[in-house]
Amino acid sequence: MEVYLGIDVGSVTTKAVAVDGYGEIVASVTLKTRGQPARQVMEGLGVLGKALGPGAAVQGVGTTGSGRYLAYAIAGGDVVKNEITAHAVAALRVVPDVRTVLEIGGQDSKIILLRDGVVVDFAMNTVCAAGTGSFLDRQAERLGIPIGDLGDLAQRATRPVRIAGRCTVFAESDMIHHQQVGHAVEDIVAGLCQALVRNYLANLAKGKDLEPPYVFQGGVAANRGMVKAFEDALGAPVKVPTHHALMGAYGAALLAQEEHAARDGPTRFRGFGLADLDYRTRSFGCEGCTNRCEIVEILLDGTLVARWGGRCERWERASVRPA
Repeated sequence: MEVYLGIDVGSVTTKAVAVDGYGEIVASVTLKTRGQPARQVMEGLGVLGKALGPGAAVQGVGTTGSGRYLAYAIAGGDVVKNEITAHAVAALRVVPDVRTVLEIGGQDSKIILLRDGVVVDFAMNTVCAAGTGSFLDRQAERLGIPIGDLGDLAQRATRPVRIAGRCTVFAESDMIHHQQVGHAVEDIVAGLCQALVRNYLANLAKGKDLEPPYVFQGGVAANRGMVKAFEDALGAPVKVPTHHALMGAYGAALLAQEEHAARDGPTRFRGFGLADLDYRTRSFGCEGCTNRCEIVEILLDGTLVARWGGRCERWERASVRPA
C-alpha cells in the first residue's frame, strides 16, 4: 500500500497521520510533545510504522506546526507548510465549499477565511491563553470534571451564567464567584464556553466577514458545548470533521501527496526506525539579537540534522532548506 505521511508538531501535542492514495486516513498517532519535539517525532513515526505494517510504502512526507522545520529535518520531509495552509487544505477536503475555518488548539487559535477554495484572510492568537484547550483543561481540573465530560455538561445547562472571557484571570475569578453563590456546574460550564467563543470572535474575527459553511477544527472541537456556543453566536450550523484534532497533520499529508505527483524522484523519508538511531543534542547561545536564544542542535548518528529553540526561524531555516 502506498501511503503519504503528515506530521504536525505543536507546543502541546505531536500528531502524525498516514493517508492512502485516495487521501483517506489509514493510521494516526497523537503524543504529548512534553518539550521534546524531536524525540516525539521519532517515537510517533515508530508507532505509525507498526500500525501500518511492513506492506506500507511511503511516497511522501509533509510537515507543519510550530516545529515543522524540525520535523522536516528529523523525518526526511518532502514538503513543509505553515499551519494556515495545512488546515485550509484539510478543511477543503472535508467540506469543499467551506468559507470559514475555526481552529482552537492546545495553546493557540486561528481563523481562516476562504473564498472559492483560496485563503483570502486569516488571523492567529498565540499570546493569550483564554479560549485555548489548555485553559479548558485547567478549568475542568479545578472543577473536578474530566475534560471529556465538559461538553455534555454544557449541553445540560438551563441558565448559562455570564463570565468575563477576555482574560483567563478574570474568567477564573468569575467562575469561582458563581460557584460560591450556588450556580449549577452545568450553567457555569456553559457560561465558560460562551465566554471563550466571545473572546475568540472578538480577538480573531474583528472586522472580518465570516460566512458559512463553518468548519471547527482542533482538539477543542470535541467539546459539544463549544460547538453549540459557536452555533449560537454565528447563527448557523458548525461542521466538526471526524478527525478534527488531526486536521493539521491531515493537510500536511495531502500536501505531500500533491508534491509527490509533481516530483521527479524518490521521497526523502528516513524510515520508521528513527527511534533506534543514536539521538543526541547540544546547544549554543545565539548572539544575533538581544534575545540571546539558546539554540539546540539535533544529531542523528553523529550527523547534524536540525536546530531548535530560537524565537525566530533563523537557525531552523539555516539547517533545513526545503527543496
